[in-house]
Amino acid sequence: MAAQKSMLSEFAWDQRYRVGAPDDVLTPALLLYPEIVASNIDSTLNLLGGDANRWRVHIKTAKLGYTLRMLIKRGIRNFKCATTLELLVACRSGAQDVLFAHPAVGANARRVREIAGQFPQVRISVLAENEQQIGQWRGSRVGVFLDMNPGMDRTGIEQSHSDKVVELVRAIGRLGLEFRGLHYYDGHYGSLEQGERTSAAHAGYERLLKVVSAVERSGMVVPEVITAGTPTFPASLSFEGFRGGNFLHRVSPGTVVYCDATTMAQLPSEYGYRPAVLVMTRVVSQPRPGIVTCDAGHKAVSADAGVPTCVVVGHSELTPLSPSEEHLPMAVQGGAAGPQVGDALYLLPRHVCPTVNNFDCALLVQDGVVKSVEKVSARGREAPLLQATDNTRSVAYPQTTA
Repeated sequence: MAAQKSMLSEFAWDQRYRVGAPDDVLTPALLLYPEIVASNIDSTLNLLGGDANRWRVHIKTAKLGYTLRMLIKRGIRNFKCATTLELLVACRSGAQDVLFAHPAVGANARRVREIAGQFPQVRISVLAENEQQIGQWRGSRVGVFLDMNPGMDRTGIEQSHSDKVVELVRAIGRLGLEFRGLHYYDGHYGSLEQGERTSAAHAGYERLLKVVSAVERSGMVVPEVITAGTPTFPASLSFEGFRGGNFLHRVSPGTVVYCDATTMAQLPSEYGYRPAVLVMTRVVSQPRPGIVTCDAGHKAVSADAGVPTCVVVGHSELTPLSPSEEHLPMAVQGGAAGPQVGDALYLLPRHVCPTVNNFDCALLVQDGVVKSVEKVSARGREAPLLQATDNTRSVAYPQTTA
């Protein structure tokens, strides 16, 4: 976490981030700064040479229809998502091309097919790694990306199995489905230092290009290759092999839209990214000297990335400790007086994506003023039951009895 704190020395904390009327805000509260979101989007597009078509944004971070519409207004039309609710919100918000980048099976696959039927103007695709997964899309209008395993061992086909990839591409064609390309997420390199991360990522990309070559030698085409979430975004930009190929190369960072403490540590400062989401909290207790507690436990700021869960912006003397559900104790370092009960604090999450997912609403703040309240429209999941109605299915909650 020391790296995150050092990067924050370059983060311009000023009154524009502070809510001017904090007494009117129930805490913990999710604060979103539209001007900084716009700046982060523009920074990403600048890194891509202004070509919005090269960015397939992962919306597990954005979550808000408001933010998706901001992206679309700037020419971004390609997205990927991980839940059927995210897929639905993307389609409703005006996306043109969405990859459901999570293995869909059973009722989840049926729901993806339904959404594809509801939005025929949106090009929807899915991931597959075996013939069974491919077969469940027979007769649908969805396209299929083959998911590659870069060594993360989470999902996908091992890169050494080029022959399997070729056979699966042929199987997609035999079923009358569209082969969209290869999907490759190398997020496991995020903990490495930048130089080591780049070397490891480039070695993986070399192996990935061998898979592409195997498909092309078999007489078929790889239309698109997707790489890189936020940690390996710089590595994808610098990899020469992605330039001048017969495929369209797209990157899929999502965290860059809002940024978090980890992103600020992972990406070069010259990229110009700034945190666009903070969590406002209040000190609620001073249980003993050297400890203060605020009301932003792990039900507010996600603890999935470890402890500390966040950085207290503007308070280098405070170190967040292990949270409970609603409480976040903090150590006050160096004999400092520390904040008092009732004081507002602003937290930069270590992992912003699941933190956004913790909130129903976001407060849009400009120059210290809350301009509006926006629903976090893609948080959580759809209702869990599919209900048949007139040869179609809709999502419905189960009925309950008193």
